[in-house]
Amino acid sequence: MKTPTKSNRKLDLSDILEHRAYERIRETRRAEVIEIKRRRRISLGTIVTVMFENRETMQSQIQEMLRVERVVSDEGVLEELKAYNPMIPEAGQLCATMFIELVTDDQMREWLPKLVGIEKAIAIKLANGEMVKAIVEEAHAEQLTRETVTAAVHYIRFEFSPEQVAEFAKGRVQVVSTLPNYLEVVELADFTVAELLKDLRD
Repeated sequence: MKTPTKSNRKLDLSDILEHRAYERIRETRRAEVIEIKRRRRISLGTIVTVMFENRETMQSQIQEMLRVERVVSDEGVLEELKAYNPMIPEAGQLCATMFIELVTDDQMREWLPKLVGIEKAIAIKLANGEMVKAIVEEAHAEQLTRETVTAAVHYIRFEFSPEQVAEFAKGRVQVVSTLPNYLEVVELADFTVAELLKDLRD
């Protein structure tokens, strides 16, 4: 698989294995990605999980989607690339999938209306107190945004200036929710800060 250049981390057709080739490495690759995700996943309160994506997690996601859907055509692969490439961060960016983890109908009826707008209420707080607010990923915003009930999955990104990247590297970074119905804060582990700096730096 191709090594990404500094100027372009996005995936193309040559990065995606056909089914038989992927099956041969799937078990090993999935174990590798599980470990990558462990360093990149955080729990924000009791029902929200934020998964910071990168090239490896999106490549794995695409391969798994193609496997499940039995997609073999270049056109089908290109559709998946179009859907998931926006979630691969460029330098100065973090991209994340936010999951609202509700397992019962009662929980969904209670919480999905309460959490309307949460995708715009997530921010990364730096050690100096500066807040980098989430931007809703445009490609997914229209289908996920509702006035009376939120979706269970949201795609967001954070844009950092060079000065903010330098501040991020100092540690003591928090992810916060400022939604009145869901006020939460969690500090990132040092290993997560180190992992995410790979995304932010060239």
